[in-house]
Amino acid sequence: MESSELFQKLGIFGTATIHEAAGQIGALPGNIKPISPMMTLYGTVFPLHCLARSNINLHEAIYMAEPGDVLVASVEGLPEAGYWGDILTCAAQERGIAGLVIDGCVRDTDDIEKLGFPVFARGLNILGTGKERGGSIGSQISIGDIEINRGDVIVGDRDGLVVIPSDRLDEVVIACAAREEKEEEVRCRLKAGETSLEIYKFP
Repeated sequence: MESSELFQKLGIFGTATIHEAAGQIGALPGNIKPISPMMTLYGTVFPLHCLARSNINLHEAIYMAEPGDVLVASVEGLPEAGYWGDILTCAAQERGIAGLVIDGCVRDTDDIEKLGFPVFARGLNILGTGKERGGSIGSQISIGDIEINRGDVIVGDRDGLVVIPSDRLDEVVIACAAREEKEEEVRCRLKAGETSLEIYKFP
């Protein structure tokens, strides 16, 4: 199966299914959530790391990433600032960026929601940021205990975020389809009157 086809197929599954089917890998910290409950996100990772209270790397990453990439940002030390807002959102949309994941806070959330740009963040905060240079753009980062590389695939929904290494797409897509099929069988058996205790044979 072509990598582009694999990429599209993975995007149809929910994050919990992907995480479980992949062997319970790639789950980002649960406190990083969509700023609007109905936002979903899917794309290839473009990673970056921001210094505390500096968002210059976000500005630059917009113009270094490819259309369809998701900016995935770790933040050094101080997440409680508005690293991203409506101006960066407009710039990202013009470039075809597919979304933002940041282990920090954002602001201008009403405007971002109106623009329809998916943003997953640790929280909301109105504090401004500066332009001190440092950190990294395009290199491996870590969020929680998950290492994240350029070209990995990230999927986000209301349940959370999961990152899958690009070289595991094939096996994970197959495992997701198998898991969905098995769960549909379980749902049918439940509707037919069996109990979950019987189906799963819990001791």
